[in-house]
This record gives sequence, C-alpha cells and structure tokens, in this order.
Amino acid sequence: MTKWVYTFGAGASDGDRNDKNLLGGKGANLAEMARLGLPVPPGFTLTTGVCTAYYDNDHNYPADLDAQVEAALADLEAKVDKRFGDPANPLLVSVRSGGRASMPGMMDTVLNLGLNDETAEGLAKLSGDRRFALDSYRRFITMYSDVVLGVPHETFEEILDMFKEDRDYTLDTEITAEEWEEVIAEYKRAVEEALGQPFPTDPRAQLWGAISAVFGSWMNDRAVTYRRMYDIPTSWGTAVNVQAMVFGNMGETSATGVAFTRDPSNGDSGYYGEFLINAQGEDVVAGIRTPQCLTKSMRERMGDNQPSMEEALPEVFAELTDVFDRLERHYRDMQDIEFTVERGRLWMLQTRSGKRTARAALKIAVDMVAEGLITEEEAVLRVDPAQLDQLLHPTIDDAHERDVLAKGLPASPGAASGQAVFDSDEAEALASKGEKVILVRVETSPEDIHGMHAAQAIVTARGGMTSHAAVVARGMGRPCVSGAGEIRINAAEKLFIARGRTIRQGDIITVDGATGEVLFGAAPMIKPEMTGEFGALMVWADKARRMKVRTNAETPADVLTAREFGAEGIGLCRTEHMFFDAGRISAVREMILADSQAGRIKALAKILPMQRDDFAEIFRIMEDRPCTIRLLDPPLHEFLPHSADDVQAVAEATGVSPDALMERARDLAETNPMLGHRGCRLGITYPEIYEMQARAIFEAQAVGEKETGVKPVAEVMIPLVAVARELEILKVRVAAVARQVEAETGVAPIYLIGTMIELPRAALRAADIAPHAEFFSFGTNDLTQTTYGLSRDDAGKFLGDYLEAGIFEKDPFVSLDQEGVGDLIRIAVERGRGAREGLKLGICGEHGGDPASIQFCESAGLDYVSCSPYRVPIARLAAAQAALRTKS
Repeated sequence: MTKWVYTFGAGASDGDRNDKNLLGGKGANLAEMARLGLPVPPGFTLTTGVCTAYYDNDHNYPADLDAQVEAALADLEAKVDKRFGDPANPLLVSVRSGGRASMPGMMDTVLNLGLNDETAEGLAKLSGDRRFALDSYRRFITMYSDVVLGVPHETFEEILDMFKEDRDYTLDTEITAEEWEEVIAEYKRAVEEALGQPFPTDPRAQLWGAISAVFGSWMNDRAVTYRRMYDIPTSWGTAVNVQAMVFGNMGETSATGVAFTRDPSNGDSGYYGEFLINAQGEDVVAGIRTPQCLTKSMRERMGDNQPSMEEALPEVFAELTDVFDRLERHYRDMQDIEFTVERGRLWMLQTRSGKRTARAALKIAVDMVAEGLITEEEAVLRVDPAQLDQLLHPTIDDAHERDVLAKGLPASPGAASGQAVFDSDEAEALASKGEKVILVRVETSPEDIHGMHAAQAIVTARGGMTSHAAVVARGMGRPCVSGAGEIRINAAEKLFIARGRTIRQGDIITVDGATGEVLFGAAPMIKPEMTGEFGALMVWADKARRMKVRTNAETPADVLTAREFGAEGIGLCRTEHMFFDAGRISAVREMILADSQAGRIKALAKILPMQRDDFAEIFRIMEDRPCTIRLLDPPLHEFLPHSADDVQAVAEATGVSPDALMERARDLAETNPMLGHRGCRLGITYPEIYEMQARAIFEAQAVGEKETGVKPVAEVMIPLVAVARELEILKVRVAAVARQVEAETGVAPIYLIGTMIELPRAALRAADIAPHAEFFSFGTNDLTQTTYGLSRDDAGKFLGDYLEAGIFEKDPFVSLDQEGVGDLIRIAVERGRGAREGLKLGICGEHGGDPASIQFCESAGLDYVSCSPYRVPIARLAAAQAALRTKS
C-alpha cells in the first residue's frame, strides 16, 4: 500500500530533511525540526504524490487516502490531547502548501480551521479569552471563504473597514468580543449572499475543502508564472501540511514573526526580521499593522520607536536566537524561519534556506567557508549562477513605483533610461552629442549595429530570446526587451503606441531587461557591485571546473570585457558583424555587386586590411588564448540596402544605378534565406571571400607575433557544413593561404581548421566530417532551429502558448532541448571522437551561457562553452557546479 500521509511532532517524525521530494520543503523541514527536539506543533503531511494523483485522476484522490488522513488526525489528537470538531475541547489546524522548491506566497494557506459557532465558544472557554476566540473565528471565515469558497477577501475587508470607521477605530485590536460577534454575523451573511448557501460548519468538510484548495493552488496563475520564471517543473507537485494551530493572537505575551539568520539583502551576520505582538502570521505580511523589528540594533538602525522583540519579550527572544544558531549550524545555510509565541511559549512553524540577493549569496557563501561551516566546493554550489546578473548590470531600485508601458521578453539583463529613438542613424548621432537614447525598432538587423552600440538599451516589437537584437544586446552588455508585441511602432511618425498611450521620439523611457518591462519616465538605478567575495568565489569555481569558458565577441571592447571577466579564449567571432561598419560597408557592397570574380577580388582587396586590423586587435587582447573565427555566414543580400533612401545613397556612392542595385538585390533574394545560399555554400561559390578572410587572419597573427612576441592561436571555423566534401574543399583552400602567408611573412601561423555543427545531418554524419576537422563547435542556435523547424525570430509569437500548454517545459532557444538537440550533440560527440581522437569540442550558441545547458555540456564531455561577455562569470560558475555535480 502506498504511504500517502507522514506524521511529525512530539519529538518524532515519519520523514526527515532528505524527503524533500516527497514531503516538500516545508514538510521535510518540519519533520527534521521535530526530530531535533525543537518545539514544533505536531501535524501530518500529504505527499507530493497525492498532488500528482489528484491531477492525473481528474481531481480525485487515491482510494485509501481518506483512511490514512483519519489515522493521522487521530494521532494528532492524541499528541495535543484535543479532539477535532469537539465543542468542549476543539483541535484547530492550519492547512498549508509546501512544494519541494520554495515558492513563497504563490500558493494558498488556511488558518484556524475547525472553527464554527460551537467550537469557537469551546475555544473561548479553554483560553479564557472570548475576544481572542472570536478574532480567530472571523479570521478563519475570511481566509476560508477567499481560498476555498472563492469569495474575495476584499468583501470582508470592506465590512471590517466600515465597522471600524463607524466606531472611529484605527486598529483591529480595539474591537471587543461582543463587536466581533456582530462582524462575524455580517461575514456569514456576505458568504450566503455570494454563494446562496451558508458558510460550512462541519470541520471535516472544512478540512477536505482546504486540502483540495491548496492542491488546486498548485495550478493557479501566480504559481504557474513563478514556476516558469524559476524553471520549476509542473510535474513536481506540492505537498499539503496539516498542523495543530498555535496562536500568536492571545494577548500581550503572544506574538508571531518571520526572521532570517543573516541579512538576506547584503549577507551581513546578525539576525534580521520582524514580529508583531498579539497577531497571526498573515498580519506580518498583509501590512494591516506595521511590524516591529526583531532586534534592538535593527530598531535603532531604522529609527523605529516601537520596542523590538529583544526588548519586549527578552526571555523568548533568547530562546529563539538559540534555535536560530542551532538551525543554521544544522543546515549549514542561512535560514528563513517562521515562529509563533503563544502566551510566552515559543513554537517553530517553518525553516528553509532563505532567498537572498546575489550580493548576499556571495557573502554568506564566502563567510561560511571562513567560519568552517562549509567547504569551498559547497560554497561554489550555494550561489545560483543566474543571480550573478544582478552583480554585472545596473538594476532598477526596488522602491521605484513602476509605470509599465509594455511587457516583452527579458532578452538581455540590466536596466537603462533614455529618450526613445526609432532610427539607428539618429541614435548614433544623438549619442555622439552625449544624449542617452533607447533604440526602439520593430526588429533589428545587422544594419542596426551602430545604433544598438550607441543606445543605452534596445526594445523590439518582434523577435525572441535568441533574435538578432537579443543576441547582439547580450554580447554588448546592453539591456534588451524583445518581442514586446503590444507595442505598435510608427517609424515614419517616430512614435509607438502601447496600452492606449503614445510615446514620441524624445520621450524618456526605461528598459528593464531582467523583467522584460518597458517603463514610462526615468527610473532610479542601483549600480552593480563587484565585491571581494565575487573574486574569491570565482577562484574556487575555476579550481573546480573541467570545461574552459570562452566568449562570443568580435569588437575589441567586447573582447576586452570578456577577458576581464575571465574568458579563456574566443569561441565565436562573427566576422560579418565587422562588415557593417560604416567605413567598410561600401566595399562589401561593391564586392557583392561585382559581376566577375576579378571585380570581387578587387573589392575584397579593400576589405582585407580592415579585417586584418580587426583580427590583429583581437589577437593583441587575447594574447595566446585560442580565438575561433567563423568565416562569413549570412547570405549576401543582408548587406544590400532595402529602403529607397538607402538604395539611392548606395547608388551615388558606388556609381551603380538604383535599378541595377534593386535587380541585384532581387537576384540574391531567397524564399528561405536561413536554409539558402549562406555559410560554407558562399565559400564554395565565391572562394575568394573565404580566401581573403583566411589571409586577414593569418596576416594578423604574423603582425601580432612580430609586435608582441606572443604567438596568437587561430581556430578557423567553416560554418553550415552538411557534407564532409564541403569542409574538405574549403580546408585545402584555407591551408593553402596559410602557407602563402608563412612564405611572405616568415611567420608560421598556429591554427586549427574546424566546423560549426549546426545541421542535423552534420551531427549524424560526424564520423565523415571529423577526419577533415580539428574541432567541432556546436552552433546550437541554428541546430535548434533546424531540428525543430522553428525560426527563432518568429517563434516568439507562439512559444508562450506552447509553454502555457506544457508542450515545452522551457523555451528551447533559451535552454537546450537535451532530448532532441541534445541527442544530436551526443551522437556527434561519439561519432566525431570515434573517427578522430582528440577532436576538440565546444558550444558557441546562446545556450553556452545557460546553466542548465552547461550541465548538459559537462555530461556530454565537451571541452568548452562559449557565451556573451557578460555571461562569462555565470558560465564559469555553472561549469564548476556541473563538474562538482558530475563528480558526486
């Protein structure tokens, strides 16, 4: 028989802290605290398996659950010497959620369950305080009606507010027992009016109603959203904890509070928290009364006149601090604790590892190593790599009241304010005058690179998390919101409309790349802080990891940023981004427009010194670190003008008629350019393009070695190979150029030639390709597109529906699809290394900066990951964690 219910309390428990998956975090920790002999109100936990069964069986429970709940209820009655539903000696319970991952405030809770007119009178006699009993009863009606019956809590707040206003009361504590009777009667009438039936009075019916409501809250909107934000699988489910009530609202010697064993904002040592005298838990978080500080030092620091718990209840506070210290030593982590004091007696209601900022996470981890609580390796595992974004980018002050204009995808973290600008040229011009601008576009293309570089942040109405705007913004460290579909842009009029409001060029807006929000007006920023703890943790991470971490970068500024963040090489230098520079685009277009090979070679000769200088600067910065340089990948039509004004300007610059320009653009246009004449196919058709780029690379190596004495290391990457013969042909040509440059300069370049695995066929035929490749780099952006048949630029329009429906657990362009795309990578690794021993393997798609994807790369045996410069520290930490988890 499946065990669905686990009991805890009175110094014993069926489970312990290791049963988190089964009992949820709250249930497992209640069981653990009870085992430790701490004062925990007894109770029982319905497992996460019940939740799974509940949803798998159309909201029906397992047949034997009722009997197990009755047995657990009887056990609870025996432990507290009270009876559930007994008017003379009533047992009251709380019913709370508890998933295996902490989801604070996302699911529902019911307190004081078991009260009705008779048991409320029994509680009054037992406690000797009728006012307390009726206060608890009215709280129960409010909470149960809201959570279980669907009567909104505002209904009851309105009744109570009017009642207090009529009597000129300010606080709930001013209401007498007799007056609470009047309020309760009004509450009951409101429920009956709303539902057409009376408030339920049978305690067992109340209990099952609350249990079902808590399981039901696993799928409420806020819980679903939270799980999506924090990658918590829906399949995990929640547990439900039923626990004997203890009361913090029994007078001046009773209280309730929430505390942290260290400051969750900055990680400083010392207790941090709030409490309220004569209150229940929801009062602390609801804002009905202003909570008081836990410690005297905190009260003095905040200038609060109300006594702290340390001063108001010194004996209980001393007992509580002993529990704090014991729990932190036991769990070896900062704890978030809920407690209640009932008439001077302390009760522990919850402990869990506390949520904390990135700054606090770093400090706590490093301090705990110094204190001997954890090892360096454990410290590395304690910090969420994704949190490091908080340290690397400015963020909006939490105190700022947000005026949200639109919401899109959080494509690149950080925040910035500036005037809205709709054209890249104008953005660049204004920025050159010292103006701060936000570039707002329907979508961006490589031609917008100068405007994106000039802008403080980027907003696009279209595109996904791996769209051009998202990828380039992350590489530059610019905040970006992509796919903000509710924005309607009129570029001609230089305005956009969102949520009925019109924003014109020059209006100030703020972009929050972490949340995907676009705000009206300027918002105050908090500057990123890099602390000594950050450096210490990175040293420990680097000791622990196996995989190298490189960067995707092509501008000197980005390369330098990445190196400062610890990049050990370049995993992807996109040479096409260099072509869009204003000083060279005309030569690129001249090459494209040439009607003969001789004409193309003449134009390429103008580009050669520019590319050579680009590569030389990159080699100077990276010194002897390996640099993977991808030869030209996008189709040629992307470099041609599209608007009438641009065509006219190019015609004047090149001497080619506008009609001839448009005809050439039509010739190059493709129905599906992503699968068209691009990548190595360009190198096969126009070998002179790849030969020029190879020459620029090798000549730059020679320049660098002569200038610095350091030998640069180049990895020449041929993109979009599907057939081994493509690589074989192009490798011969690139190697021939290397020999020519060596003969001309007297410097033998150090280089490898390899390919980007971004097509399913290439992965499947890796054994054919590997003999011609000294490295494989998995281009997972395109490999995901070609495996799924999805356009990353267009999929954002419907991916939300797929995530909502549970078709995808995660956006496959954000976190690697380990089953489909991952299988192709595993096949390519096995077959590639089987055909060529020592084949170097890496990943250079956007997944290279995603912690979950990095874990996969470790398990697949890749040699390195590569990501945008500002994600290098994240990747270093994630790679270390992946190595440690694999080792354990």
